[in-house]
Amino acid sequence: MTGLLKLVDVTRLFGGLRAIQGVSLDVHEGEIVGLIGPNGAGKTTLINVVTGVHRANHGQVYFRGADITRAPPHRIASLGIARTFQIVQPFPKMTVGENIAAGALFAGGADSVAAATEAARELAERVGLADVFGAPANTLTLARRKRLELAKGLAMRPKLLFLDEVNAGLNPVEIDDALALIRTVAASGVTIVLVEHLMKVVMSVSTRIVVLHHGQLIAEGEPQKVVREARVAEAYLGKRYAAALGGN
Repeated sequence: MTGLLKLVDVTRLFGGLRAIQGVSLDVHEGEIVGLIGPNGAGKTTLINVVTGVHRANHGQVYFRGADITRAPPHRIASLGIARTFQIVQPFPKMTVGENIAAGALFAGGADSVAAATEAARELAERVGLADVFGAPANTLTLARRKRLELAKGLAMRPKLLFLDEVNAGLNPVEIDDALALIRTVAASGVTIVLVEHLMKVVMSVSTRIVVLHHGQLIAEGEPQKVVREARVAEAYLGKRYAAALGGN
């Protein structure tokens, strides 16, 4: 597999708190990487460092071989890295179409408002929002706001997409729909890093799992193998869950 993203000994400090401690990680083209860990493990901080929201205090971040450690967020977005947010915050008074078009216009390479709007229509159809394309974003249900968040990310035409808790707050049917959509996005050639607490989601779509605990990477590898590791069970899953999967 071709390397896409590489983190080398990345550390991020907030005062005396080490939110991320010496994390080294490779993400390859075509993967769906499940990024898991307890609350406060550093998952969202890791996304923020890669996307330029926070800068690493130590270490390097490389994307397609280029050092982006000190690059600003807009530059990183233009290179092909997009993300969704755990707390969904669309532009509430703008329409669904306008929200999506904003991503296409400012980071997705659209050369005009008309081109951005056309791209937005295609994406709205793709994620199941065509029927509310002209509706204000603040009128959508949570499940549809999650789909809008995904469409906004895809409008940036990313090569790598971070999905931060895209299934939080959804019911089982909505989660199944979201899983199908994630698989469709991956099949289109977008590499995905999925931050998720729901093990049903992680186990069903991830090609590899990475586990953070207290800001440190404690395990990575094939899903079935990783969830059976004792340190993962103790840190996150619980021994009962590991035992149910056949672990010792």
